[in-house]
Amino acid sequence: MLRRPLLAGLLGLAAAPAARAQAPLTVFAAASLTDALRDLGQQWRARGNPAPRFSFAASSALARQIEQGAPADIFMSADEPWMDYVQDRGLVAAATRVSPIGNALVLIAPADSTARVTLARGTDLAALLGPRDRIATGDPSNVPVGRYAQAALTWMGQWDAVAPRLARTDNVRAALLLVERGEAPFGIVYETDARASQGVRSVAAFPAESHPPITYPFALTRRAEADAAARAFLGFVAGPDAAPTWQRFGFSLAR
Repeated sequence: MLRRPLLAGLLGLAAAPAARAQAPLTVFAAASLTDALRDLGQQWRARGNPAPRFSFAASSALARQIEQGAPADIFMSADEPWMDYVQDRGLVAAATRVSPIGNALVLIAPADSTARVTLARGTDLAALLGPRDRIATGDPSNVPVGRYAQAALTWMGQWDAVAPRLARTDNVRAALLLVERGEAPFGIVYETDARASQGVRSVAAFPAESHPPITYPFALTRRAEADAAARAFLGFVAGPDAAPTWQRFGFSLAR
């Protein structure tokens, strides 16, 4: 279940005139949030605020950049463990942490593929690949989508067979691109990424019970803990005004 602590304080600041500082915010965000966040950034600017500066990459890369002193105001991760990583090191304000949205995990193929697959325990994914082809996904050693993929493949009983056949990428959008280009016949990505691309189609969804819930924790970094503008933007993207946009891009909302 998605975690959603009380947002009253953040939401109150979202409309506060004091939040309209001149300096733009720097937001470090998971690559899978790219399209929705760019839309929300335009909405934020239309409200009279400076446009946020976004840095999109794998959550692992962003967390390590924050650890190394990168000047981020807000961190938006694609999984809880990488937020735990920065929180355990005292790099984010724990009281501001909220997980307002979620996602699903899907198997994709190029748009012109005719492949049909049912994802269940025992489904032989390796047999779909032929002798040399690979399945594209994030590197399971550190990229959230790859970790979810590993969990799902393990649940299916396919991890040992498929692990050597993975095309391991730095983030989910790189995996998506390999399938779009036809360089991999299948990929494991988030449902929202599949929806955003005209070059792929979703072949099947992995059962929800096959992997940990896909949730996106957001938090202020310590450097921005007292920044009214940062609190206001976090309240906006985690609150009801942003909910229709998240849903339009295919994300689920916390209940």
